[in-house]
Amino acid sequence: MIVGFFIFGAVVASFVGVLVARLNTGQGFLTGRSCCDACGKPLALCSLVPIVSYFVFRGRALCCGARLSFYAPLTEFLLGSLFALAYLNLGFVSALPFFLLSLSALLALVLYDLAHQILPKSFLVAFVLTSAVAGFLLSYSLETFLYSLAAAFLIAASLALIHFVSRGRAMGLADAPLVFGLALLVGPAALSGFVFSFWIGAVIGIALLLRRPAGSRMGVEVPFAPYLAAGFLLAYFTQWNPFIFVVASSSTIPIVLGLH
Repeated sequence: MIVGFFIFGAVVASFVGVLVARLNTGQGFLTGRSCCDACGKPLALCSLVPIVSYFVFRGRALCCGARLSFYAPLTEFLLGSLFALAYLNLGFVSALPFFLLSLSALLALVLYDLAHQILPKSFLVAFVLTSAVAGFLLSYSLETFLYSLAAAFLIAASLALIHFVSRGRAMGLADAPLVFGLALLVGPAALSGFVFSFWIGAVIGIALLLRRPAGSRMGVEVPFAPYLAAGFLLAYFTQWNPFIFVVASSSTIPIVLGLH
């Protein structure tokens, strides 16, 4: 079953990649064959097997030999792994289909944000709705869900406040509904996920700044959706609590003072 969910997730990721590539281009995503980005020729069926095709043909297009991007097999592997983890974590429950749909919509948001630095409204609405249903079905009670809803609203409001205070320079407004959906999806792990998101974003942001040419004063604009997704999912699937470090460090203060 784990392998089955992994394969299913990889296939869904391949479809999500096509959907993201064709969105707002006038192309339909339910009709028309996939074509090579380099030469425009229709892809053979053997070139459409998720993950496997990339490695069998050594990262090159079968039709023209052009080098292929590693993004496709990477996203297929990631979503396949997330589908398998979701099944292991939840089992066959009523919330599982909505959780998987939410992960698929989240992948679409991340891919589109990486490509265009914008979050499409259609993907956002689908993600928030499926996350809300999954979060509700996974809650122990209505009261628990209401607590999660309040926490999600407060976290989203903080990002919206950053957007308005910075006049859009520090963060886009669409990140607020994205984090709202993420908080509903992960429930009690929302606050930990929010902290992890900023930690991951800070580390990668510093790395990008250090790679700037010497003497350059230009800032670096990076999409924040991948960091939010990574932070919240990391907190949910690992159940790591970053606040334990704060508690541990504060508990050592009396000991240190006593030694002195």
